[in-house]
Amino acid sequence: MMITRVRTGDQALIREINLSIILNALRDHPPLSRAALAVATGLNKTTVSSLVQQLLDADLITETGVGKNFTGRPGILLQLNPQAGGIIGVEIGVDFISVVLTDFAARVIWRHQERTDRRQTQAAILRCCLAKIEAAVAQANLQSLPILGLALGVPGLVDVESGTLLYAPNLHWENVPLRQMLRSRFNFPVLVDNEATVAAFGETYFGVARGSHNVLYVSAGVGIGGGLVLDGQIYSGGAGFAGEVGHMTLEPDGLLCACGNRGCWETVASQSALFRRVHEYVATDETSALSRFRNGKREELTIPMVVRAAEEGDWIARQALVTTGKYLGIGLANLVNALNPEMIVFGGILSLAKEFLLPVIQQTLRERALRWSARTTQIVVAAHGSDACVMGAVAMVYDQMLRQPFKSLRQAA
Repeated sequence: MMITRVRTGDQALIREINLSIILNALRDHPPLSRAALAVATGLNKTTVSSLVQQLLDADLITETGVGKNFTGRPGILLQLNPQAGGIIGVEIGVDFISVVLTDFAARVIWRHQERTDRRQTQAAILRCCLAKIEAAVAQANLQSLPILGLALGVPGLVDVESGTLLYAPNLHWENVPLRQMLRSRFNFPVLVDNEATVAAFGETYFGVARGSHNVLYVSAGVGIGGGLVLDGQIYSGGAGFAGEVGHMTLEPDGLLCACGNRGCWETVASQSALFRRVHEYVATDETSALSRFRNGKREELTIPMVVRAAEEGDWIARQALVTTGKYLGIGLANLVNALNPEMIVFGGILSLAKEFLLPVIQQTLRERALRWSARTTQIVVAAHGSDACVMGAVAMVYDQMLRQPFKSLRQAA
């Protein structure tokens, strides 16, 4: 009888897969004993014991006390080790830079957000971004956390394999080798992707859409971006550029968009569209709380200011939000008809106005989407709100660590 030997490479792959199974079980249902892990994963007790020891030796998991097994006998409980390392999530927005540092339990231990100006040069914005990442690394060093990786979300088309930002219309950037730039400065793994795709991943990984299989994430800010999760997987499209929903044409003869087209969805349903409406209304009314922003002082206006005015009953703020909500609903109705998602996750800075936008969006969906699709689509606000992208960036690194723990550790070393 011929005996087929398992090759060394196959054994290493099987071990990595089994380690990933253990880590994901501890992520989903902490804490667990070795016996409970064997039951939860279907691996035999000897294999579990060996894998657990490897993960303990690598400081990826830790023992956290004693609990009862299924037999009622006490067993040592295990969980992911928060001190295993730090993860950095970054977003370069059109008018801000946001950075968070988390531990291995995905708890934020440091954050910084800074406003930027689209009139700043690309070099100046990138210098600011690098400085904030260095500040995050310094914070990790203070807490003895090795950096396990960094992920960056940007508002545009990204070649994910090379980490190059190909085109960001609202930033007016083209062919920026972001991953190469970051890897030349920092000695840890770096991922780069579109900000809405990153946020969509985060919301399905440990946000409001966890457990959902068909999810549309829509990020509404200066522009509008989308991320698709279909059958539990990020849908990237043929060339990796799926999700540019903000550039659907809603008004063929509408306003000129930063992408060069006219009447794109983001020209009528974004933060910029909301601010434009506020300025149009205050030009004819001096009684509004927002009237001080007349005469083109658009750059001083913020979403929290509009929300606060709306909460105080200001008609201009409320009317601008209602009109913007209608246009958001029209675009979403088209996407519901085309994609039939089970859930729409609404994120970005405009989600801060959810109290005023969601009722209008939902009403517009009922009026304009096919009722069978609309009935089965739930619309919710991102669990992490305007932080959805940076937390999604953390999720991307986290997921990579849990899928290939020792390969990831070698890359971070």
